[in-house]
Amino acid sequence: MREASLERLLDEIDRNWRRWVLVAWVAITAWYLFDRWNQIRWWSLGDTDDNMRLMQVRAWMAGQGWYDLRQYRLNPPAGFDIHWSRIVDLPIAALILFFRLFTTPAWAERLACGLAPMIPLSITMLAIAATLRRLIAPYAWPLGMALLYCAGATQLMYMPMRIDHHGWQLAMLAVTVAGLCDPEARRGGALVGLASAVSLAIGLEMLPYAAMAGAILTLRWVWDRAEAPRLAIYALTLGGGSAAGFAAFASNANYAMRCDALTPVWLSVTVVAGALLFLLARINPESRGARLGLAVVAGAVIAGGFASLFPQCLTRPEQVSPELQRNWLNNVREAKPIYKHPLRIAVPMAIMPVIGMVGAILAAWRRRTIGWSAIALFTTFACLMLLWQARAAPAAQMLAVPGVAALIWMLIPWINRLRSPLLRVPVMVAAILLPTGIAAAILIKYLPAAQPQAYAARVNRATGQCVRTSVLTRVNAYPATTIFTFVDLSPRLIVTTHHDAIAGPYHRNGDAILDVQHAFQGSEAQARRIMKRHGATLLLLCPDMAESTNYRARAPGGFYDRMAHGWVPDWLTPLPLPKGSPLRLYRIS
Repeated sequence: MREASLERLLDEIDRNWRRWVLVAWVAITAWYLFDRWNQIRWWSLGDTDDNMRLMQVRAWMAGQGWYDLRQYRLNPPAGFDIHWSRIVDLPIAALILFFRLFTTPAWAERLACGLAPMIPLSITMLAIAATLRRLIAPYAWPLGMALLYCAGATQLMYMPMRIDHHGWQLAMLAVTVAGLCDPEARRGGALVGLASAVSLAIGLEMLPYAAMAGAILTLRWVWDRAEAPRLAIYALTLGGGSAAGFAAFASNANYAMRCDALTPVWLSVTVVAGALLFLLARINPESRGARLGLAVVAGAVIAGGFASLFPQCLTRPEQVSPELQRNWLNNVREAKPIYKHPLRIAVPMAIMPVIGMVGAILAAWRRRTIGWSAIALFTTFACLMLLWQARAAPAAQMLAVPGVAALIWMLIPWINRLRSPLLRVPVMVAAILLPTGIAAAILIKYLPAAQPQAYAARVNRATGQCVRTSVLTRVNAYPATTIFTFVDLSPRLIVTTHHDAIAGPYHRNGDAILDVQHAFQGSEAQARRIMKRHGATLLLLCPDMAESTNYRARAPGGFYDRMAHGWVPDWLTPLPLPKGSPLRLYRIS
């Protein structure tokens, strides 16, 4: 009886796996919406990019052109050039229109921002489940769902109000992984090519992974000429999908020869790469050496052509001035290598990718399959990306799921031999929690070396308080104008108030960012001159906000440092705000 019930359960998990993955997705969505309801209620878009994404959607829905992605509420009247596309705007706008049928426009935005990140999560869960079914066993996907849920850095990209494009790019990366190990060659090639094209049309953050996926498919063809159909379909969908994405979504500004988005620079690379790989697949010589030689020649043509035609893109894709790179880009926290982060952040972030890499390599060695070899290469590459930038952690943790699941799957027979259920259950739970880094994160909190210093706690507290909706909306008591404030506070300011601002943390607008830095770090006369030039009539400060600490550290005795010590020049008039407000507001005369 027990064996028959187990057999029926396994059959249900196998036959209707998509249905049950979506059931799990609905349950996770319901939990996240319940758990994060206060953030939804209070419009808590915590990241600057999420705030700017909402402003982009608002502008489009208010009549701004489809291909005009300038943000005219920053640095008016010229506006701010934003290098994104409108792909991610579509589901947010659709949800807003849907919820407007039942509630007010303000609540429609809140509900849309709460639910929108859940949509790419469903794609990610389906893709990861398909990958585990193909690589491990038809019944292994529930284990993958548990591991994915425990991948903290990955799940942060899908939380309510996290409406920027990172969740969608992770979803496309998950589809890429599913395509790499798909036994149906043409379908697998199409999945990898289309997912890479969509990801590049959204943004270039996943460009290294897209390039790695293309290299893996090429190596598979070099090893086995029967992989030619997979490579051919990949080449067509990559080139054709990138061209379609550019035509449909590239902004007017992205027709310039820039290096930070799907511009003619990267479009030419994907189209030429697709054409060359398709030609290789069609030639498809029998000799493995000949195939390797053709692949090397194709790679050399792509790399050499890129270097000769677009030499400006051989350095950082942002193409900012040395001063802005030194004073801003080089100090972006998530852009630093993982080993430069505090222990309490780095260890939980790295445990899962490292264990996933070990598991994938072990599985590839034991099973000797091309699918596992591809996953092992991809997971190892993701770990190496962490040594470049910590922002690779969400992708690295997600890519670690197959490897960690393989290790746990190897342990399940041993766990099942434990006699007592009171022992089996905690051992199984520990087998999931330990490699995901959750246990390490809990333990590290209690280590003296991992405790944040009082100064860091004060800065974090001030930063969090100043961006609260209930705090910033009080500035609406004053007529709409242009406010001079910190770069990192500006996107939140324009979302929550009717005021405009000067600069946000977006690299194409380096002159405006430097103007803010020069004003706060320079002399009183220079600060006033810059504020007047930008037409600002109000100055808004948040003492101890993270950005402000840089101005004090770099320019002791500078304009902001003097104001932080209580000095106020005679051309600034303090304006009242509610008692207890962390903000300081001044009229510029």
